[in-house]
Amino acid sequence: MRRNMLCAMATLCATVMAVPTARAQSLEGPLRIVVGYAPGGAADRGARLLADGLKDKLGVPVLVENKTGAGGRLSAQLVKATPPDQNVLLMGNPAIAVVAPLVASNVGYDPRKDFVPLSQIARYDFGIAVGPAVPVRELTHLLAWLRANPNQANIGVPATGSLPHFFALMLADAAKVSAQVVGYRGSAPLITDLIGGQIPVAVDTLDSLLPAVQSGKLRILAVGASQRSPQTGNLPTMRESGIELVADGWSTLFAPASMPAARQALIARAIEDTMKSPEMQARFRAGSMDPTVRSSAQTARELDAYRAKWEPVIRASGFKE
Repeated sequence: MRRNMLCAMATLCATVMAVPTARAQSLEGPLRIVVGYAPGGAADRGARLLADGLKDKLGVPVLVENKTGAGGRLSAQLVKATPPDQNVLLMGNPAIAVVAPLVASNVGYDPRKDFVPLSQIARYDFGIAVGPAVPVRELTHLLAWLRANPNQANIGVPATGSLPHFFALMLADAAKVSAQVVGYRGSAPLITDLIGGQIPVAVDTLDSLLPAVQSGKLRILAVGASQRSPQTGNLPTMRESGIELVADGWSTLFAPASMPAARQALIARAIEDTMKSPEMQARFRAGSMDPTVRSSAQTARELDAYRAKWEPVIRASGFKE
């Protein structure tokens, strides 16, 4: 009898002690991923692919919410203000986390203090593209066309204050024209206008441009990669084409600083594990995105290095919104 009671008490104690551990390893309630751009662009597509895999890993619904406006800054402001009891992440990129705080007078958040990088999920290169109304096939010819048609020197970018915005200014400088840079609420509306002739030139991510290029609706004249790649049809680099620029971007999930550290770590591990899946990586590549697998620590180190490279360049440009 005494032995049975002792066993029962031991089992009960083990069960009680296990409850906090089980709770610490699970997420209560749905998870929202906030994207600062319109549906269809690179950030949105990456978020939706990740959400599909992450829901199984976390065992809760994972929803994608598009909060457009102010070059992605409204999405950051929304996530920053999230109460600690809610599960909300920001799909961040260089525009939100690096460029905007340097060029805008009041972004409404501090990227270093208000957010914690959890995991990078993809990297990408940039391209300069023209629509069917622009009769050029080389970047040097585009520079000449811009000089000859200053009234049409409008360059579209997926967001105001983004790296493509900065690259568009460099393109205008190389052409020696005063171009009008037109910021859109994401890649999808930009590419629609580029195909339709409402904007003659665009700077955007390659994964956003390639589907329209493959269908013959657009032409990419140069890419921001360090060297030519067969994956992009061996297109010339911007550096080869006369613009001294080598650059890439990334998509990273950020948690608001208000989120408890244990929950941040839980979600970060789930994202990293999801991105390790060969099936998930294949789905990203099928969408012309380059998947990455990064821990929180790796993501933080790479973000610091990226800022160290680009912040002096952006400041030296003198560009302000």
